[in-house]
Amino acid sequence: MFTDDAHTAALASWNASKHHPFIQALQAGTLPLSTFRYYLIQDHYYLQEFAKVHELAAQQTTDAAAAAQLRAGAQSLEDGEVANRQTFYHELNITPAEIAATPMAPTNYAYTSHLYRMLVTAGTPGAIAGLLPCYWLYAEIGAQLARSGSPVPIYQTWIDTYTATDYTDAMTAQLALTNRVATPANTPALLAAFQKSSWYELHFWQMALDHEDWRL
Repeated sequence: MFTDDAHTAALASWNASKHHPFIQALQAGTLPLSTFRYYLIQDHYYLQEFAKVHELAAQQTTDAAAAAQLRAGAQSLEDGEVANRQTFYHELNITPAEIAATPMAPTNYAYTSHLYRMLVTAGTPGAIAGLLPCYWLYAEIGAQLARSGSPVPIYQTWIDTYTATDYTDAMTAQLALTNRVATPANTPALLAAFQKSSWYELHFWQMALDHEDWRL
């Protein structure tokens, strides 16, 4: 099955993500709130583009079932993660003006550009494979962190987002969709898309720790 092969191929990146200092500090409760605020602002930009890629991939395919699933994924994102983020923004006083004044960081820009590139070069299946690590890795990290939780309430709420049934159901549906669109002919391109997204997921954590910007 494609997802089994993809998981194996990206295992080193995933293990590094699960043990990244950002994740460890979030669980321990030692992650500075300023770093979490930075992460949330960058994640706002990422989720906007993530949803757009779903919509564009749905428009591009002639597979009605795949299009419906992609649109359902975008709607689930809007109802779940994006809605939860509004609570975080309120609690941390992250305003629309602050978001607008904060540029998308280089790693974030590169990651989202990669997703569009996969759609252009490998079609809807390439986009689906590129989108999958965000769904799947966050579910695995959520399950890992849920075992002991975090002493900081807002970090615990973040963890709970990725163990909620609506999130894990959406992830499971995306796994099934990826396996359905994978073929022997497109598997190399889909594996490359999946591995690159997994690499960017790992570096997204470091981007947040570094408060990365465009300064030389």
